[in-house]
Amino acid sequence: MAKKEQQRLRICLVSSEIAPLAKTGGLADVSSALATYLHEAGHDVRVLVPRYARIDRAGLDIVPVAGLTDLSLRVGAQQIDFAIDQTTLPGTDMPLYLLRCAQLYGRDSIYTQDADEHVRFIVLSRAALEMCQQMGFAPDIMSCHDWQTALLPLYLQTTYAWDRLFAATQSVLTIHNIGYQGMFPAYVLDQLGLQGAEHHLHQDDLKDGVVNFLKTGVLYANLITTVSPTYAREILGDDYGMGLNDLLRQRVQSVVGILNGVDYREWDPATDKFLPSNYSPDDMSGKRVCKERLLAEFGLHNDLDRPLIGIVSRLVHQKGIDLIGEVVPRLLGSHDFSLAVLGNGEHRYEALFEEMQRRFPGRVCYYRGYNNELAHWIEAGSDMFLMPSRYEPSGLNQMYSLKYGTVPIVRETGGLADSVQQIDAASGTGTGIVFRDYNEKGLEWAIDRALTLYRDKALWRRVIANGMAQNFSWQQQGAIYVELFRKLSAQR
Repeated sequence: MAKKEQQRLRICLVSSEIAPLAKTGGLADVSSALATYLHEAGHDVRVLVPRYARIDRAGLDIVPVAGLTDLSLRVGAQQIDFAIDQTTLPGTDMPLYLLRCAQLYGRDSIYTQDADEHVRFIVLSRAALEMCQQMGFAPDIMSCHDWQTALLPLYLQTTYAWDRLFAATQSVLTIHNIGYQGMFPAYVLDQLGLQGAEHHLHQDDLKDGVVNFLKTGVLYANLITTVSPTYAREILGDDYGMGLNDLLRQRVQSVVGILNGVDYREWDPATDKFLPSNYSPDDMSGKRVCKERLLAEFGLHNDLDRPLIGIVSRLVHQKGIDLIGEVVPRLLGSHDFSLAVLGNGEHRYEALFEEMQRRFPGRVCYYRGYNNELAHWIEAGSDMFLMPSRYEPSGLNQMYSLKYGTVPIVRETGGLADSVQQIDAASGTGTGIVFRDYNEKGLEWAIDRALTLYRDKALWRRVIANGMAQNFSWQQQGAIYVELFRKLSAQR
């Protein structure tokens, strides 16, 4: 008989996002890459995401799943009718299940400010369990991601505990960003489907008139993972725990940090379909072509020797955009470099980059919004990539940058600290510039050092080679998840 370590795991992975179909951030990339890795490693993975109206159905063969076309749930006074469709995740042969419910997901955006936002993800969580029941699929692991699916661990122990199908199911909650917790007024209690089990919710929160979805998951998940080892430590403290730090410290033995992996099938300059010229560590000539094309595309001065700093980011408080606004315009006035920015978010930050573009024509260009092709161009065509985050659970762009020979400038936090090593000019070791303190002095030092080291061409080539030799593939990171899943499953 095969040993337990060699057995195929049954995994139900439930997420509010999956790349490339429904994406607002790194959650989509991780859900997609982790699920694909598990599938290709031979495990039985059932992935459920909402069928949002914004999903581009071109090229997708979407079919209803027999026996799952006429389902319903009672959510408070409402009856929610839904169905499960099946397709294949683009670029893979992995089956993907889509939760079809136009009443909840037929809207313009993935997330909303609508009064029933909580209902949309109550239904996602419960529909995952209903789908398993209808399929007769008994998961070894229920893999939950962020607040949108954080009620699942509690549902397994209460509303669905009667079903022996789930008797051996272990729940794993992955926290991608603890800053988003899914907090709703306590009047949603009647809609949770916890009749007779409401006492399992955090009672102090209920007294304060709040239901916190993520906190509920932290209370009841069998295992809690975060997306980098450093972030797993950071959220135990007051500065980064966002109010959940005391509870996480109580469960510290069940908290594990696993750095996100990179899908090198999409992010590899040697094969990247978006680039005007491919390149590799053995032949870097294509990177210069990419820089030239990027400068032209963004309307920047065609000076290939002037260092170019790239930014691809959500423009929100977490990402350190206010610090950029305090430091970068001053440095542009005293140092010779250019800036290419792609992203959108808070209006004040969009206005900041628009103003920089006006002040420094030909040296700063801001593209408002998101464009996947341009994101690849910026990674390839830039000399440096700037990520001065207040906190960064994992981050992916710094790992993309390393692969693309683009030296990251990052703050020492979360996954940035775990993936970028400080350059030592004397020994030629290191992969990027890392600054510790979140203040003007720290960021100014980091950018100034990057520009100084850039002038030492031999050292710069060595640092680029160091970065391109790094390996953050899902073959490594995914194997860590499997090991944890197997250990957890064995404990049942």
